[in-house]
Formats: sequence, C-alpha cells, structure tokens
Amino acid sequence: MGLRLPLSSLGAGPEPRPAEPAVEPPDPRRSEELAEQSRRDAAPGAAPPATIRTALCVELRDGELVVFLPPVATAEDFVTLVAAVDAARRDAGVDARLEGYPPPPSPLLARLAVTPDPGVLEVNLPPSATGREHAALLGEVFDAALHAGLHAEKWLLDGRLAGSGGGHHLTLGGPTPLESPLVRRPDLLASLVTFAQHHPSLSFLFTGLFVGPTSQAPRVDEARLDTLSELEIALAEAFRDPAPAPWLGDLLLRHLLTDLTGNTHRAEISIDKLWDWRTPHGRQGIVELRAFEMPPHPRLAAAQAILARALVAAFAAAPYAHPLVRWGTELHDRFLLPHWLWRDFGEVLAFLAERGCALPSEPYRAFLELRCPVIGQLDADGPRLELRNALEPWNVLGEEPSAGGTSRYVDSSVERIEIRAEGLVPGRHLVAVNGLLLPLRPTGVAGEHVGGVRFRAWAPAHALHPHLGVHHPLAVELVDGWGRRSIAAGRYHVWHPEGRAFLEPPLTRFEAAARRAQRFTADGASPWPFTPRRVEPHPDQPCTLDLRRHPGDHPPPAPEPAEA
Repeated sequence: MGLRLPLSSLGAGPEPRPAEPAVEPPDPRRSEELAEQSRRDAAPGAAPPATIRTALCVELRDGELVVFLPPVATAEDFVTLVAAVDAARRDAGVDARLEGYPPPPSPLLARLAVTPDPGVLEVNLPPSATGREHAALLGEVFDAALHAGLHAEKWLLDGRLAGSGGGHHLTLGGPTPLESPLVRRPDLLASLVTFAQHHPSLSFLFTGLFVGPTSQAPRVDEARLDTLSELEIALAEAFRDPAPAPWLGDLLLRHLLTDLTGNTHRAEISIDKLWDWRTPHGRQGIVELRAFEMPPHPRLAAAQAILARALVAAFAAAPYAHPLVRWGTELHDRFLLPHWLWRDFGEVLAFLAERGCALPSEPYRAFLELRCPVIGQLDADGPRLELRNALEPWNVLGEEPSAGGTSRYVDSSVERIEIRAEGLVPGRHLVAVNGLLLPLRPTGVAGEHVGGVRFRAWAPAHALHPHLGVHHPLAVELVDGWGRRSIAAGRYHVWHPEGRAFLEPPLTRFEAAARRAQRFTADGASPWPFTPRRVEPHPDQPCTLDLRRHPGDHPPPAPEPAEA
C-alpha cells in the first residue's frame, strides 16, 4: 500500500530532512544553489506550500498484518513512531511486520544493511569507534553468515583461493560530518592521497583480480595522463590552509579523484560522500577506500581496517607532504610482481613504525599468499627457482552489439607469473621460458634475481589480439650456460596437464589443493645442447618478458564434438 502512494508527485516537496548546522564560511557552490532556489520560490506563479501530510499505512496481506512506515524528519520521530506501533500491536494482541521508509541517519542508531548483489550478499556495517569494536562486529557477521550457509571464500576453477568477489570498502569519518577529521583537516586527506600514490602496494595488495585503469578502484595516476600535474596544484592548497573551511577538501579534489569517465565513486579513494554541496546524503564527512576486496577470513578483514586507521593516525600526527611520483609504465611492470609488491608494503610498515603506529608483518603476508600463491619450485642442487602467480590488469574492450543492446567485455585472457631465482652463478646460470632467455633483475640480496612473464593463457571469443594463439603450457628451465644443458625444468599448466577442463569450482579445500598441485609438473627439459634465444628487454617493460611479442604461440586445441 505504501509503495503506491505517489509522494513524489503530490506536490508535497522533498522528503523531510534533518536540519544541518550552519557552515562558516559558506560553501560558494551551495550558495549559488540556494540563491537559485530562492529566486524560483519568489517567482510569480510559484506553487504554494504543500499541505499534504503523510500517514501510516496498515494492510492485511496473506494473513499477516503489515505496517508501512512513512518518511519522518528525525531519528527520534522514527523511534517514537515505532514505539506507538508496538504499543498498539500489544494492545490488539497481534503480530506485525514493519515495512516502508528507514529512519534518517543519526548517531543514536546503528544501521546494518543487507543487500543482494550479483553473486554476493552485501552487508553494510555500522560505524565503529575502535578497531577492536570493528573486529568484534566482523566476527559476529561471519558467524551469522556461516550459520546461514554462507562464507566469504571462493575457489576458482583452477583451485586458487580468492575473495568472495564483493568489496570490503572501508569508510573513514567522524561522529558527525563537521567532526570528521577528514573534513576539518584537508591536509589529512591530502596526506592519504599522496601516500597511496607513493606506495602502489596499497592499491594492488588488498584488491581483487580486476585491477587497472578500468577496474572498480583505479589509482589516481591510472585515470588520466594529466592528473598528477593538476593534483599537485590542489594538494599544495590543501597543505597550505591552516584554518580551512569544511568544504575545502571536496572543492579541491572532487574532480581529480575519479575514474576514466569522471565517476567520483569508482576511484581508489572516493570522496563523493565527503562534502557534496548538492545533497545532504553527500555531506557525511566520510572517505571511502575502495581498493579492498572482501578477504576469506574476518581476521584478515580486521587487519585491513587496522591498517587504514594506523595510516590516518600517522598522518594526523604529522602531514605527509611530498612531490608525487611519475611511475609511468613501471607502475604495472614492476609492482604487479609479488616480490616488489611486498617490498613496497614493507616500506609502508616501516613508515608506520617510525610514526609510532607499528604493525606486525605476519598478518599482512597472508594477503600476498592469497593474491600471489606459489605455483611451484625447481631446485638444481644450489640454484633454485620459485614461481608465483602475479597480478595482471584486465582491459575493458570496446562496445559490441549483444542481445540486450551493447556490451563491453573484459579481457582476462592474459596472465602474469613471477620467477624468483636464488643462488645463480653470474655468467653461468640462465632462466629460459618457452625457449626465450628471461631478463632477471637483481633485488639487492646477494644471488637473488626476479623476472616476470606475461603470456596468453586462453583465447576467448572477445579479447585483444585475436590473431594470437596461446602460450600454454609455460616451459620454465634453469640452464647451465657453460654446459649448454637444462639442469632443472618444469611446466606451468593453465588448466589440467592432460588438457581436461574443470566444469565446476572445487567443493572442498582438499580438491582445490589437488587442482593447484596438478598445474605444475617437474618435466620437459630440452635436449642437449640447449642455448635459450636472447631477446632484448622492452624499454617500457624491463622487468617483464611479454611472450606475445615473440613467435611461439600456438592455436588452442579444438573442442571435442558433443556426444549425440
């Protein structure tokens, strides 16, 4: 019944809103809006104030008494209304179900919203004042989900463990919008933006499989080429003003913290609810950190929140004002490899320790194992290779017609792995991938080198470079250059080594572990004499060998005909 009330077309005006405190100096953007509203109200022929009032709707539906609550002005009014409904229900001796409009936001009420999303159930938690309180709330939600048969871990077809696919976006703010430290101190927000730009591990270590410029949380320097120059102008003003207006942070950064299309919500650091002059919903004084995927365990989720709180505490003690870094192609070439990713995060932990906010590294090492698990190892009685999955950006393709209109496909056909070598004798030991010499870079540790490999794992119908085949399986060999022989060899199989396909994800952790173990086999050594073909590192990708640039791909196997 209540949903059929045309409240938006009865001339009653907008829904009641709680009164907002006056802000001095006033937001120049909102001042123009209010002046325009006053001119419209004073224009000849303006509609008189509406006199329509909302009402409580009570309906007997399928043998159940349903009460539809109208919109109210304050949270106190909502509590009073619900108490009156409950008293009437007790007097009548009946049970009732509440529907309708939720209460307005208020510090008096803790709101926990459960919303179905494609493939996941989204749970929005109420604000927490401390990290322990947030961790306890996460534990309760995980326990309730487990009793309902739900969990936050997901096994991919190949056996890798991944998050649920939903976001674990962290929101930071204060008891009220004007009490939010991110509103009162734009230098705090500017420090957070600068530090995240300096440390790519904060962008890639905790997010999901979909990274890059077209992901749900692109970095500020992945969106537009001129963003950094414009951002430096805005950050300089944010660090300069000692007594800023509450709207200054939003005024300076709203049009810079966006994605490729200008969407203010789909950004690594989203401020669309910080101090939007157009709507009270956007003036909540909160900043949303979106480069966090829901991890499979509540303790990992709590570790993410503690990290964000520690960073804010460190910046509150002393602003982080430094020039921005022009990473260029090094951003993806280097920091999508797990070794450099973890080394960068080690610098983040060292910075927090210097500011008195030390955090242990062990809980965060679990994120690296989750995002970049070990594929396999090769040991040649001295020299040793370790293979790990690395990160790879997914490209959003151009629009194509489809049954529902137009679609933009995501190309996930390219994968990346990291090969870390230990104990190599310079000039003697080499690493070859599919017969090509892998360019290795020293890590600063004696005898340790790291290199990345990009390759086409499968050939979907919609992908970049449809003329290319696949590079599966990857033949990785440790080569004795002096003896021109392969001394250890293994193959990394994207799917089953016998060419079979997995029809469904694994049901248990044991089945997932078995699938992962099958993907790497210690075999495939090249016959003597073997000398890998030398290739020059690409100037844009000196850390990574891209097999798509060299001959050696082959067409994927044709699907077997279906049985009659």
